[in-house]
Amino acid sequence: MEKPIQAMTAVTDAFSGKQTAKPTSPFAPQYITFVYIPSIILIAGTALLKASWTPLAFAIAAALGGFQFYANQERKVLDPTTFQEFPLAVKTEISHNTAIYRFSLPSKSSILGLPIGQHISLAANLDVTDPKTSEVVNKEVVRSYTPITSDATAPGYFDVLIKSYPQGNISRHLQTLKIGDKMKVKGPKGAMVYTPNMVRRFGMIAGGTGITPMLQIVKAVLRGRSKGDQTEIDLIFANVDEKDILLRADIDSLVDEDTKFRVHYVLNNPPEKWRGGVGFVTADMMKEHFPAPAKDIKILICGPPPMVGAMKKATESLGYEKARPVSKLEDMVFCF
Repeated sequence: MEKPIQAMTAVTDAFSGKQTAKPTSPFAPQYITFVYIPSIILIAGTALLKASWTPLAFAIAAALGGFQFYANQERKVLDPTTFQEFPLAVKTEISHNTAIYRFSLPSKSSILGLPIGQHISLAANLDVTDPKTSEVVNKEVVRSYTPITSDATAPGYFDVLIKSYPQGNISRHLQTLKIGDKMKVKGPKGAMVYTPNMVRRFGMIAGGTGITPMLQIVKAVLRGRSKGDQTEIDLIFANVDEKDILLRADIDSLVDEDTKFRVHYVLNNPPEKWRGGVGFVTADMMKEHFPAPAKDIKILICGPPPMVGAMKKATESLGYEKARPVSKLEDMVFCF
């Protein structure tokens, strides 16, 4: 397990939006330093010492340069039909029942290949109780999660933020993993694929770990500002207690960074002098913080099933289109 300071640094880096992916331009500084300059020196030196060996020098330079370019190409590893196993590299506990699990990909240049807005499946063979017979049986259990890292910021690994629940088979299994233990992963999955400026404004409602797909999209929007992404985002983030607000420092730093991203925290049990919302998320809260229904507005919802059901009814009461049982990309109200 990482030391606390190192762990929080790793978490912050994952949300910082720093471009750590492999360079794709042939004129990237590392190619100039490690490919072009050495090749010129090799060819020029060979031509001066023994001109007849110059073609061989060209061949060697081309081979070394080709290897460098190949080694630095990003490789997508996700398979939508077949589970693959990836080892646990780091476990970062951020509360008594919540941790960030970092899994290593096959190489430092590997990426998941996960479109923004989609998720992955984690699977394990576990002993579970059959609800029909009450007998304990061993079977493959599968659950969906959204990484808190993206292809743009985390080549070589991916992080998932997971809260363990008493009845959560996969989340409890993850708690038992040791460094080096492997988890089965498959994807991408999901109907949501974010593209820049797909809507004028998002209204997001998240409960607990339902924050993860929201932050995936938020970070993509903020990364795209320099390329013209003007999307505005209003997030209502609901939790029971203040200590339950996951990654609050990271979220607040994003708010400070971008005036078009706004957050309204809601707590069931607020502390004294709490300035956010109190109780459950209501239609009145949405009306206050979200834009009025329009074709270029989209409401995103992710959280516990009872919350999702209540939010569907609340959005409909405000005039948004009725949410479907299974959301599609074009829906005004999309539930993860």
